Amino acid sequence: MFRNRFRLSLVLAVPVVFFSPMFSDILGYARPSFAGAEWISPLLGTVIFFYGGWPFLTGLVAEVRLRQPGMMTLIAMAITVAFVASWITSLRLFGLELDFWWELALLIVIMLLGHWLEMRALGAASGALDALAALLPDRAVRVDGDDLTEVPLADLAVGDVVLVRPGARVPADGTVIDGTAEIDESMITGESRPVARSVGASVVAGTIATDSAVRVRVTALGDDTALAGIQRLVAQAQASSSRAQALADRAAALLFYFAAGSGVLTFGVWLLLGSPGDAITRTVTVLVIACPHALGLAIPLVIALSTERAARAGVLVTSRLALERMRTVDTVLFDKTGTLTRGEPGVTGIALAPGEDRGAVLGLAAALERSSEHPVARAVVRAADEADGVPPVPVVDFRALPSLGVEGRVDGRLVAVGGPRLLRERAATAPADLSTAAAAWEAEGAAVLYLLDGGAVRAAFAVRDEVRPESREAVAALQRRGIRVAMITGDSRSVAESVGAQLGLDEVFAEVRPQDKDAKVAELQQRGRKVAMVGDGVNDAPALARADVGIAIGAGTDVAIESAGVVLAGSDPRAVLSVIELSRASYRKMVQNLAWATGYNLLSVPLAAGILAGVGFVLSPAAGAVLMSLSTIVVALNAQLLRRIRLDPEELARA
Repeated sequence: MFRNRFRLSLVLAVPVVFFSPMFSDILGYARPSFAGAEWISPLLGTVIFFYGGWPFLTGLVAEVRLRQPGMMTLIAMAITVAFVASWITSLRLFGLELDFWWELALLIVIMLLGHWLEMRALGAASGALDALAALLPDRAVRVDGDDLTEVPLADLAVGDVVLVRPGARVPADGTVIDGTAEIDESMITGESRPVARSVGASVVAGTIATDSAVRVRVTALGDDTALAGIQRLVAQAQASSSRAQALADRAAALLFYFAAGSGVLTFGVWLLLGSPGDAITRTVTVLVIACPHALGLAIPLVIALSTERAARAGVLVTSRLALERMRTVDTVLFDKTGTLTRGEPGVTGIALAPGEDRGAVLGLAAALERSSEHPVARAVVRAADEADGVPPVPVVDFRALPSLGVEGRVDGRLVAVGGPRLLRERAATAPADLSTAAAAWEAEGAAVLYLLDGGAVRAAFAVRDEVRPESREAVAALQRRGIRVAMITGDSRSVAESVGAQLGLDEVFAEVRPQDKDAKVAELQQRGRKVAMVGDGVNDAPALARADVGIAIGAGTDVAIESAGVVLAGSDPRAVLSVIELSRASYRKMVQNLAWATGYNLLSVPLAAGILAGVGFVLSPAAGAVLMSLSTIVVALNAQLLRRIRLDPEELARA
């Protein structure tokens, strides 16, 4: 609305300004003279007043009804006074010489521009619930006896049995009644490793069967599912987020009372002095000059420039208030998986049985895992690809072992890779050195894989989500700035404490369910902390919305991004430092612009009222209008200085 009204009003404002007598007198040019030329400014100015000024006039009504005068009241008052005074002048009534058509047109155009920039920068998280719903498949495979029927999700009923194939999403909450599969629940729990689910286990809508098919009896649909519960948490948290009144609105409210009081006082004083004409002229000038050209752009210009500057640094600001609040944050709460860590498993340790060669056993394990799509298998393959001296190994008769691992034949020998359960199934015993290493890894929360060759355990591999190298720099830099750093995760306490120790975190919350993440943010806020939450998963969405500032890692899910006020386009946690620096710099510019804009009004209004008339100085309407334009230019130039701030995460981490 503001954009469309701004564009048309801008086009109409050009002839209004050009044909304005006051504007031509200021610049000293001769206006074209032809029949009807004197009515161009009044007629087009009237269109601008009613079309472009309509949002401000309706805003005036709303603010008056609430008894909360602010920016809209101040703007509406000024444009209405300018409109009436200009028509009186154009009709040559009462001898009034106050042609404010050009000032009226520019005022409305500038205010529309400011509000358009402001609305565009405010970007609410309106797509969060839609992004959550998109996790569910459109259709499900229903089991009817021996028949399989693909049906829309809406046709399912509690008690139906559905088939979830490998790689497919679970369509509804339910219980596994046949089969065993590794379920990727990371989007719900934040757990980076797939979890084995067999007969009798519960599964949640939206999760993924990674390796095998299972049959699930539906226990909950629609609003009763866990995913729907997270949707409600997101909605509640967003609704509970405070919407602090903008600084400009508070300044405008004060300025309204100042301008209105000054106008009444000006009219009364000049009337007592016996000058009705001067009383009207001075009062109109006061009320028009009091309109906040500069004040109306002070905040929107800073917002527009700061969001543009942030985007160039890989920081996408979707909420103005989030950026404003970031400067006050004293606690940054990071999600672990995909934020402080890479979000995917990696091989972090290899233990060898006596006499074994590292390259040989890694090559053998990777040869088996290449045919598997399991995330842990990809970690082993990636480790082999990145290592030197790992020979290729041909494998035949490959077979996946649900919830156990994989196996195949190499040179006629049966070789397998799997976890501790595989050892128990094959009655194999790991050498003492491997058992000791495995126990230490498991204590730190790592998964352990074993390589069995003909029944003998040749090696063990530690697989876990790796800590990002840049996470250490981010944590240290935040702590140097006096900001506490905490971590929250759905992983086990041993995993969480291991990561916390590596990074030197101030506080760790482990084994936290999605709804509890939201509660943990609220708990920190109840302690009096200003919390910024950084996350990337569906399970982080309620906490992101609840926090004073929600920051989503751009590589994360759509719902996390839509629930946040700030989005980091990359996955570097050091970019949080860029957000803090940008917030502080933007706030400084907002305060400076507001100080200039309100300071100008506080000085010019008394001069326009004629406070120095006794010494022969009176601020003319034309001079006041020019000063208003200069004030706007000063504000615009000051905002441009935001382009000079440095937002490089590496530089800020070293500072």
